[in-house]
Amino acid sequence: MIVITGASKGIGRYLFEEFKRRGECVVGTYHSTPVVAVELFNVDITDNGQIQSFVSSLPLSGNSKITLINCAGISYNSFAHKAEYSEWHKVIHVNLNGTFNVIRAFLPIMRANGYGRIINFSSVVTQYPTLGVSAYACSKSALNALTKCLAYENSSKGITVNSINLGYTNTGMGIYDVPMKYKNEIMQKIPLQRFCDPHEILQLVDCIISTEYLSGSIIDLNGALI
Repeated sequence: MIVITGASKGIGRYLFEEFKRRGECVVGTYHSTPVVAVELFNVDITDNGQIQSFVSSLPLSGNSKITLINCAGISYNSFAHKAEYSEWHKVIHVNLNGTFNVIRAFLPIMRANGYGRIINFSSVVTQYPTLGVSAYACSKSALNALTKCLAYENSSKGITVNSINLGYTNTGMGIYDVPMKYKNEIMQKIPLQRFCDPHEILQLVDCIISTEYLSGSIIDLNGALI
């Protein structure tokens, strides 16, 4: 079973639809975006009660092979000296604590079954400074550290944990809100001179799922931006 958080929009939605098209057993979560697909569940990932109810509702067996893809996240743009404390901490709470909550709920099942694939979506901003995204960058940097710790803790149980440091893509958080002028400026900094296509993200996800020896890695998918 493939479980995708944040499956109602952006990269999460694309992955969900592609796995569903392939005939995979895939379910997802959403929170604020209205959806109608029966395989999507309304879950606030910062609420452990809702997460436990979601996991309990899934048709999991003793030999279920679970792949968890964490796409859910939020952003907040503000220079640090102007940032609202509540908004800054909300980003950390959702992107880091919320993702940990979901992983924590599935780990006992994965460990008991001797198999698991956990893929976290991080960001190029953990390495490439960008104005006004201190909260988002901190949340994703911490997520990368969590990825390495969890990989070390769970490798003996057949569980791999990896993170994708995603660069600028043709889908996903905020890309459609960026004025064309700034899109062009960003693109000029990318050696490949283009944004990442969604199918290239899927290719990397497939590779991570199929490669047992790949774990604890922070994989850059950014067109050689750094």
